Amino acid sequence: MTEYAHAVTGIDIHPGAAIGKNFFIDHGTGIVIGESTIIGDNVKIYQGVTLGALSTRGGHILKNLKRHPTIENNVTIYSGASILGGDTVVGEGSVIGGNVFITKSVPAGTTVSVKNQELIFKKAGSRALTKKEIEQDESRYYVI
Repeated sequence: MTEYAHAVTGIDIHPGAAIGKNFFIDHGTGIVIGESTIIGDNVKIYQGVTLGALSTRGGHILKNLKRHPTIENNVTIYSGASILGGDTVVGEGSVIGGNVFITKSVPAGTTVSVKNQELIFKKAGSRALTKKEIEQDESRYYVI
């Protein structure tokens, strides 16, 4: 059944995951929720979120241990975030921004975000454009 649901929705939730009340998924494609994940009540997640395990050498020794994160109540996790590891807890009321990579616990009421990225434009065989050149060229629009 899980494989059928994944094929239809693009969402992969292991049947061993524990999920609380009022769990909300928006634009679910690419969501992965691992076997020992615990999700509290009133949690919202968006596309491309991974609640997964840390890969380690000798990973087989982690068999039967909690390998996936715990997400407490009233947490929002935005697009592309990866939260990994069995000891990782996202505290109640936290907001996890898009494209964040978390392997350590987050205290309750915390907002986690990534500092704006710097885009580099380079045409094949030429140098990268400077920020000033990009800003002066009105044909280049981008949003982060």
